Amino acid sequence: MSGARVGFVPTMGYLHAGHTSLMDIARPQCDQMVASIFVNPLQFGPNEDLDVYPRDPEGDAEKCVAHGVDALFLPEESSFYPDGFVSTVHVDRLTEGLCGAKRPGHFDGVTTVVARLFGLIRPDLAVFGTKDYQQIAVIRQMVSDLALGVEICPGPIVRDADGLALSSRNRFLSKEARRRALTLNACLRAIGDAGERDVAALNDIGKAVLDVDRLDYLEIVDPVTLQPLDTVRDDAQALIAAFVGGTRLIDNLRISRGDT
Repeated sequence: MSGARVGFVPTMGYLHAGHTSLMDIARPQCDQMVASIFVNPLQFGPNEDLDVYPRDPEGDAEKCVAHGVDALFLPEESSFYPDGFVSTVHVDRLTEGLCGAKRPGHFDGVTTVVARLFGLIRPDLAVFGTKDYQQIAVIRQMVSDLALGVEICPGPIVRDADGLALSSRNRFLSKEARRRALTLNACLRAIGDAGERDVAALNDIGKAVLDVDRLDYLEIVDPVTLQPLDTVRDDAQALIAAFVGGTRLIDNLRISRGDT
């Protein structure tokens, strides 16, 4: 359709209500909606879960139809990254901390795959979930710097009734691990509810309720620059990544203390 406004929802599949909520955001803003399912090997590091990442192409296709997707793009790795593909997209500064520090090369893989998807699909807008808060900040910077002309729309975190942020990796959690995984959100809520402004004190408050196997990071940062803060003077973003039962989970929460 000539002149159609194209919306795009890129995913790695094994779709849940968090993914379909992004489709519901895109649908009224576009004439044609495209979704992609591609487990991108470039964003997985050594010993990460690429080989066991959950997949359900048939179920995913049904969900896409139910949520108004007009075209589903399911490329094979060999065609998406053909012989001779040697380019990498790198965004500096925003990728230095948080998941960028713990997963070297991860965001180069993210920005490279997103740039290639944008080049192939040529969307007018793309919707990304804010559970991956650093990711959406990095993608926005890339789009701005490279003048790609794609409107980036954020989708709010979708949670189960118990408060756990939806993730395709949640399927790996045992009943006990899931109970402990709830402490990520409890940690963030404790930080948000505290009247404290000192970041060191806030981190102590949050860590006191955590029950995880390994904490990758708990940081309170500027919501735009992602630079760590010492004191919360207005708005800030609290972000956490931790391993529970061998599964790496992330979550985040906007916190505000108002004007000093």
